Amino acid sequence: MFDELKEIRETALKELENVKNADELGELSTAVLGRGGKLTAILRTMGKLSAEERAELGKRANLVKQELAERFEERKAKLGELAEQLKIEREAIDVTMPGKRRAAPMGALNPLTLVYREIRDALVGLGFTTFEGPEVEYDEYNFTLLNLPPNHPARDMQDTFYINDKVLLRTHTSPCEARALKTLDLPFRLVIPGRCFRVDEPDASHSPVFMQMEGLVVDKNVSLADLKGTIDSFVKAVFGENVESRLRPSYFPFTEPSAEVDISCTICGGKGCSSCKGTGWMEIMGCGITNPHEIENCGHSSDEWRAFAWGVGVDRVACLKYGISDIRLIYEGDGRFLSQFK
Repeated sequence: MFDELKEIRETALKELENVKNADELGELSTAVLGRGGKLTAILRTMGKLSAEERAELGKRANLVKQELAERFEERKAKLGELAEQLKIEREAIDVTMPGKRRAAPMGALNPLTLVYREIRDALVGLGFTTFEGPEVEYDEYNFTLLNLPPNHPARDMQDTFYINDKVLLRTHTSPCEARALKTLDLPFRLVIPGRCFRVDEPDASHSPVFMQMEGLVVDKNVSLADLKGTIDSFVKAVFGENVESRLRPSYFPFTEPSAEVDISCTICGGKGCSSCKGTGWMEIMGCGITNPHEIENCGHSSDEWRAFAWGVGVDRVACLKYGISDIRLIYEGDGRFLSQFK
């Protein structure tokens, strides 16, 4: 039994050196020191020995048990250190290594921007220059100088956000016409972009904030024929060579004569469909020869100078050009919607 005890000790110490993790350590400890372990089995056979042999075997067995228990604890602590070191090595960041470049999701231009650039570029090619004005405007420029004096019934055509009696959010880009006539040297050709504001309930075809672009030409001999030719050139540049335009008589207080501009339906090609209500034509904007009173109000002689102008909703053009059924999609900034215009 003494030889068997010695063999258990030597075998346990040898196997202990080869233990690689806590699970293996636990299994070895149970096999040697547990209730059903090899050391316990020897102690259970001590009854067959004499009193002197039992005392000696018990003494040696306790020494072996104590030694093995200490060595097991040492090995457990060592395995814990190794595991912690391995964890640190795995989680460590080598700051000298090149970083991993992750491609940021690419955005896309809003269809308003795309259409605005197309209209601007088409008009710049015809000799136009960009001109801008304030969004917070005086009533004088927004209405009075444009031949809409106080109490004029045409003011009711535009539901206005008033800040006070004299200041408002502009309802169209036409105030820039008055500003240009009062500040620039004549003649000129201007394309006037900007946001406009009207009291309106948002729905699929209306927004209280919308983008408008206006064209204004001032010269001594311009005519309705010049207006028609300019509009036709810009329509073909934006919608394509196969799209036709026509002028239809209308009324605006700041132009005389006035007209609505229709284009051949971009959906059916002019054949007639539900989008154009079977007519083959779709309205896109208003235009006309600038009212002489507006020219006079801005300090110029209407006998010497004539002008024509038009204003188009950029969002409406975007909806027609790209088949957008709800104008609110343009202004909500949803990435899923905008990604279609990459």
